[in-house]
Formats: sequence, C-alpha cells, structure tokens
Amino acid sequence: MKICLSTLTFAACALMAPIASQAQTEIQWWHAMSGPLGDWVGDLAKGFNDSQKEYKVVATYKGTYDDSMAAGIAAYRAGNAPNIMQVFEVGTATMMASKGAIVPVWKMMEESGQKFDEKSYIPAVASYYTASNGKMLSLPFNSSTTVFFYNKDAFKAAGLDPSKPPLTWAEVKADAVKLKASGSKCPLTTSWQSWTQLESFSAWHNVPFATHNNGFGGTAARLEFNGPLQVRHIQDLADMEKQGLFVYKGRGNVPDAAFISGECAMSMGSSSTYGQLKNVAKFAFALSPLPYYADVKGAPQNTIIGGASLWAMSGKPAAQNKGVAAFFAYLSSPEVQAASHQRTGYLPITSAAYELTDKSGYYQKNPGTDVAVNQMVRKTTDKSRGIRLGSYLQVRAIEDEELEQVWSGKKTAKQALDSAVERSNVLLAKFQQANKD
Repeated sequence: MKICLSTLTFAACALMAPIASQAQTEIQWWHAMSGPLGDWVGDLAKGFNDSQKEYKVVATYKGTYDDSMAAGIAAYRAGNAPNIMQVFEVGTATMMASKGAIVPVWKMMEESGQKFDEKSYIPAVASYYTASNGKMLSLPFNSSTTVFFYNKDAFKAAGLDPSKPPLTWAEVKADAVKLKASGSKCPLTTSWQSWTQLESFSAWHNVPFATHNNGFGGTAARLEFNGPLQVRHIQDLADMEKQGLFVYKGRGNVPDAAFISGECAMSMGSSSTYGQLKNVAKFAFALSPLPYYADVKGAPQNTIIGGASLWAMSGKPAAQNKGVAAFFAYLSSPEVQAASHQRTGYLPITSAAYELTDKSGYYQKNPGTDVAVNQMVRKTTDKSRGIRLGSYLQVRAIEDEELEQVWSGKKTAKQALDSAVERSNVLLAKFQQANKD
C-alpha cells in the first residue's frame, strides 16, 4: 500500500483514488466457438464492452463443447470457475443437477435489477432450459436445430429441379440415385448423426426417444430409441450406404466440411452451418426442412433444440454478478439477437428478434433462412419437446460407436440400437442414483 507522506504526494494520491475506483469489473466467459463463430463471440464481447464502461467481458476459447464443459467443471472444483460457462444442450441435465454450482439466470437478473421476462423468449427454445417451476435456469445463447442442406448446382447437373428439395425420405433416396448417376461420389451425408438421425428424427416423427417425456419428467427416464421406426430408418440409411447413396463422414460436425467443399450434394446438420456456407461455399445452396416418412401419422412434428446456453457460476462477488446480468440483457436485446441470427444461422432466442428480422425483409431476401425457426415454433408434444438426460455426453459417444458398427456392416440397425439403449441405460441408472429426484 502506498502511504502519502507530504502535501504533494497526498494530492497525487487523492487524484489517483477516483481512477482506481473506476476500474472495470472483469467478467470471465468460457466458450467453445472457433473459426467464424469464434469471431462472432469476440464481436459480441467487444460490442458489450464498447457499450458501457463499468464491465469488461473477456471471452476465452476452451476447445470443443466436450473440452469446454470438462474445463469448466474442473475449474469449479478447483475454486476458480469462470463467471459464465457456455454448455451445449446435452450437458443441461448435468448442470441442472449441479444446483450449488450455478446461479439460475432468473435469480441473477432479479437480484441485479435487470428486466427479465421469460415470456419474451421463443417458447420452444426457452422451455428446454426451464425448470418444472417455470423458472429459466440458463440463458439460451447459440440455439440451433437440425435442417436439410442441398447443393442446387449439383441438383441441376443431375437433372433435378433445384427449387424442389426432397421433403420425404423416399424423395431423398430417389434424388440420391440421380445424383450418383450424374457423378456424385457423395449424394448424402449427415453431421451430428445421433442428434439428426435419432434425436431430431424421433421428435420430427413424434415418437418417443426416452421414457418420462424424454427425461423432462425426471432422472428415472430410460432410453427407448430402438423402436420400429428408428430401426427402420437406420437400416434404410445402411442400405443406402451399401448402394453408394449415403456416405458416413465422421462424428460431430466433421461431415460439414464435405458439404461445404461441394463433395457431398445433400447433408443434414445444424442450422448454424448456414453462416459458414454463406461466406465460403462456391456453389448455390439452399436449406429445407428435414425429410420425413410420409406413412408415419403425425409427421412432421417439430425438431428439437441444439447448440448451447450460458450458465452463471456461483460463488462470485455481487459486482461481477451484476456485470453478468448486464451482459445477458445485452445479448437478449432484439437488435443484438437479430444481428446474431442473421450472421450465424442460429435461432433468434426472442420473439422480438424474429419479428425484427422478418420486418427487415431478411427472410424474403434469403429464402430458406426461416426454415429452422419454422421447425421450432410448431406446437411441441411430450415426445418432441426435446431430450434432457443425464450423462448424455457419454450416451452420445455410445450412439456414435453403435451407429458406426452399422455403417461398417458389422451390425444390423436393430442389433446396434438395442445395444446402444442397453449400454446407455446403465449410465442413466447411475446418474439417477447419484442425483435422486
């Protein structure tokens, strides 16, 4: 501590005091966005920092979703967690079970004096991060859903109408046959295979994925995605692969590169891929809804949420919590949300942001960019609200392993899905035991 010993030094200290008191409160934000999306996250932090002088958000990339979540949990246990953690949707149940580790977003906003109306958020998005008492636990951030992408140039070369995407699985197969005949070595692929081909597929066809309302009813939920329709679908894809109509390109979002480069003519993945396609693709492309089986009653229903939300970590000073709340309010503003939606392809998390985008004429100027929103705003059922299960990071790894057994011809669809359900339910039973309702 500096001690003022003279009139001169005392005056100097007096002048220094207000400067020290005006030091910005730093907010640590750990995220999993890289590349163009990492640039977007950096711009959001900068936009907030430039909008006021009291707080400074420091955005730090911590690797993939898996890596980032693991780093955040380890940091919390070590007593040095960030103020904000970005956690992907499959980690939601785990975060909810860690009640002492987080501060519910509604509580943080209320205690910090920030206006917070849960009804302003798009219901299909907000409900996923909301507890049974109707209170929102985390802030929806980069919310996405699964969509169908196709290369319009490749369609034209194959003699297909580029303005007519396949809407049913029968049409997907028929188009794939023509694309292959025209020279395509990869007519169809998919990224995030468990999310697109099992989770969203089940919701889109309004069939159960797990018991207890897909996990929303509590930790006693058990998986049941080995039903007749899911088995039929995975076996259909396996048959298409043998014919060279479907090509497996790897786990996670790795297959996106095969579509973005023009190698694959059709793909299913996150709506957020749109942002990269818009900037990089050297061909005409379009988005359309996920295909469905026309003979399944009630299909299509609605797709489910993907992406991630922001969790406020506990044990932080009140001044930092106020900064987090101010940042969350900034992120939720219609202007910021609308700009983020249009830049990335992620969903607008508020109704006001959607309306602002619609009124601007963006959807008319960019056909198909409203597909993701339209798929999500339909009325949900107990089978299509989403998936909220514990240990789901490990469950998805099991799903990937078993699906790869199908693509390699080592297992039938039924054998693989039965095994995936059996293996995964062991994990869910352990999670239930550790986190009794």
